[in-house]
Amino acid sequence: MNSNCSGQYNIYPEFSLGHGVIAAGYAALAERIAHHSLVIIDGYGGVNWQSFREFLNQALNERGVRASWIDLQCALQPEAEINRLVSPFLGGDDPVFGTRFTGTLVDFYNRQKLSTLRPDPAADVNILYGPGAMLAEWTGYLVYIDVPKYEIQLRSRAGKITNLGATNPASPKMMYKRFYFVDWIALNSYKAEILPRIDLFIDAQATEETVMISGADLRGAIQQMSRNYFRVRPWFEPGPWGGQWMKAHIPQLPKEKSNYAWSFELIVPENGIMLEGDGFLLEFSFDLLMFQEFRAVLGKGADRFGYEFPIRFDFLDTFDGGNLSLQCHPRPAYIAENFGESFTQDECYYILDCRPGAQVYLGFREDVVPQAFRADLEHSFINATPVDVEQYINTEPAHKHDLFLIPNGTIHCSGVNNMVLEISSTPYIYTFKMYDWLRLDLDDQPRPLNIQRAFDNLYFDRKGERIRKEFVSHPQLIQRGENWELYHLPTHSEHFYDVFRILFTGSVTLPTNDSCQVMSLVEGEAVTLITQNGLRQCFNYAETFVVPAAAKRFTLINNEHEPAMVVIAFLKDPSSA
Repeated sequence: MNSNCSGQYNIYPEFSLGHGVIAAGYAALAERIAHHSLVIIDGYGGVNWQSFREFLNQALNERGVRASWIDLQCALQPEAEINRLVSPFLGGDDPVFGTRFTGTLVDFYNRQKLSTLRPDPAADVNILYGPGAMLAEWTGYLVYIDVPKYEIQLRSRAGKITNLGATNPASPKMMYKRFYFVDWIALNSYKAEILPRIDLFIDAQATEETVMISGADLRGAIQQMSRNYFRVRPWFEPGPWGGQWMKAHIPQLPKEKSNYAWSFELIVPENGIMLEGDGFLLEFSFDLLMFQEFRAVLGKGADRFGYEFPIRFDFLDTFDGGNLSLQCHPRPAYIAENFGESFTQDECYYILDCRPGAQVYLGFREDVVPQAFRADLEHSFINATPVDVEQYINTEPAHKHDLFLIPNGTIHCSGVNNMVLEISSTPYIYTFKMYDWLRLDLDDQPRPLNIQRAFDNLYFDRKGERIRKEFVSHPQLIQRGENWELYHLPTHSEHFYDVFRILFTGSVTLPTNDSCQVMSLVEGEAVTLITQNGLRQCFNYAETFVVPAAAKRFTLINNEHEPAMVVIAFLKDPSSA
């Protein structure tokens, strides 16, 4: 494995597979499929199918192979019928929220038309292609094309792709809402079903230079990761409140962006994992790891969470930026009833870095009057007038390595000049904003507020002195060795995950205790991870990495003289969660 022990955050982490595993180019792809009479090219939404077909057809022609192409799009339901199918899940005129699709991918297609798709006996190779191509029940060589969700969002913002079955692109925000609540739900469950049958997997984010791996090698790499470690490829986004910390500390980031508000360090629905071989990089969606190996990854949490990796890490950067919006997240019953989610968005703010005077808005003041607070918010929304937030909201001073607890229904936001490592349960768009400091979004449009939804979920008894007792974690030293100290940073009783912090020089060996261990180096230049199976990998300051439950034990080595500090999040025992 590539150690990459530079001390510098790496935005393109890779899991190296050695020689002869990953290949690139349409000529290589044509060579692999030319001797198969029937080829099914399935794939995700967001693939540039027309360009892919043109490049591959040219490569086949150069080999003297005549291909007959059948576009699965010809079997789609009429667009009006697809719109009727998806409409109940899109939340009406709500600009952000819908509810999870309960159908399947085959619902987008006319089953009778699927059954009539037949190969051309005169062709050298027959190619059936498009999302859901396996639904036609051909028996042949199965190719699957994937596109990372970050790339899908870039393509949708550029108007280059549409939602599944749509003729024309919608606005990027409306497309994303349908991706999240409908398209990705249907495509993911289908992808999980066919993963064991894939013969060749293609990363098609660079349309002109396709990269591929055999299905067997991909599944083998996934199995290896699930018993050792993985780090996903993070991606970074600017925002109206975004800051400058990441630009200053992560040199690989493009500097032309005005700020970076978020880094999505570990979000199973959107991140990818990168494989390396012979100098080629291939990315596959994080959810493939979960589809195949969720029990090895989650251990005792597998029955509860299934394919959902339950813990999320991301960065919120407000250095020289602005306060986040004043917000809360839904209670469990609310998120289930309104959005179809099986668990809710319970968070923590770990302060990775901050400037003197930084603060976190958390809970209410002791003397809060809910009716007056709501009246002020609604007046501000209608008249664009500022709200005296600190008249209603409790503030806590922020210090490096503090942990603030934000279970569902708790009003909160990070103040300016914090670099927050947000540790959370996985759902990640269910933020009910009440006040956003009268800012416009990056598209110069007002940011949507959700005052009614927030008031349906807020706990007004989380206030005053109770906040300092129950919602600010108080570290407890629980174990000590010759060169290490292990601290418990207790989370709230509503959190199903817990947090430890280990301070060490030299090396320390830890058990997984049948839970995934999600880690970030929050102090020190770099640490080396050695798994029980002998794999070794270096991780740098502020990088997030995971040791799955099936790894059993792992060792962290600090090669520097100064102590290193690693934050570890893991699943509580089911009886205590």
